[in-house]
Amino acid sequence: MTSLPLAVSRRRRRGVRHTLDMRVSPYAYVAPFFLLFCAFGLFPLIYTAWVSLHEWTLLSDEHAFVGLDNFSTLLADGYFWNATFNTLSIGVLSTVPQLLLAIWLGHLLNRRLRLQTLFRISLLLPNVTSVVAVVVIFSQLFGRDFGMINWVLSWFGAGSIDWAAGTATSHIALSTMIMWRWTGYNALIFLAAMQAVPRELYEAATIDGASNFTQLRKITIPMIRPTIIFVVIVSTIGAMQIIAEPLLFGASTGGAGGGAASGGPDRQFQTLALFVYEQGFTKFDFGYASAASWLMFLVVVVVAGINYLLSRRVKGGLT
Repeated sequence: MTSLPLAVSRRRRRGVRHTLDMRVSPYAYVAPFFLLFCAFGLFPLIYTAWVSLHEWTLLSDEHAFVGLDNFSTLLADGYFWNATFNTLSIGVLSTVPQLLLAIWLGHLLNRRLRLQTLFRISLLLPNVTSVVAVVVIFSQLFGRDFGMINWVLSWFGAGSIDWAAGTATSHIALSTMIMWRWTGYNALIFLAAMQAVPRELYEAATIDGASNFTQLRKITIPMIRPTIIFVVIVSTIGAMQIIAEPLLFGASTGGAGGGAASGGPDRQFQTLALFVYEQGFTKFDFGYASAASWLMFLVVVVVAGINYLLSRRVKGGLT
């Protein structure tokens, strides 16, 4: 007689454990991410917003509340808009060719080739290379007096170009560094998406006489549209946060301290992230730097949103 209540109790406990496992366990699994995000993402974001409303500097222990004065001053700051233009310029020059080249490389590696694995692994080598080494090497390549790029251009009658001195030339140099580091990485992402495209589509297109370029345009790109949109948005966000390349490029071409943080003597390649770095860690004006960080965040959101809408429109045009 006593075994029946025990069996019912055991079934209830198993039912409770099963319910907890099905409904609570998923939240427990993702909880570490949200805890880390709150500690290192959400809290700094909110705290930065609070700091941006104050005259906050390491040179004083008093932090006077100034409201939106930092933002109004920032919107009238020509250096901020110059950094915004530089960021957009470098972002476009590095992202657009990079993604086109990555799709082409992914399409080539999606075919049957000898040493296919070796080629795929080699695409990751630029990405795992230290950014310091990349900038130092490319700074030498783009050197004014003894750079290899100027040496090659001299064959065509071009004079010595001071790549770091001009706005357009410095943007081209920085964009080349970024493209070299990230093209292979994005190519592997595109390749992974291309692997899921049915081979029968390519075989049928080959029988119909379609060229490789036609297959890329009519089959590959439409089939990997979600991946293209994802890579475009991620690359855009990354391009809007460029700091290491211009900072090291400025230091390696003669800048030091504040000169490197200013992005050249005329601020010709100072990006938004570098502008924030200069205000916060060179001038120690954390209130102004925090305001710049929030405006930079808004610029990133707007540009990423525009990019998403354009990608969706291109997607609709390809259908």
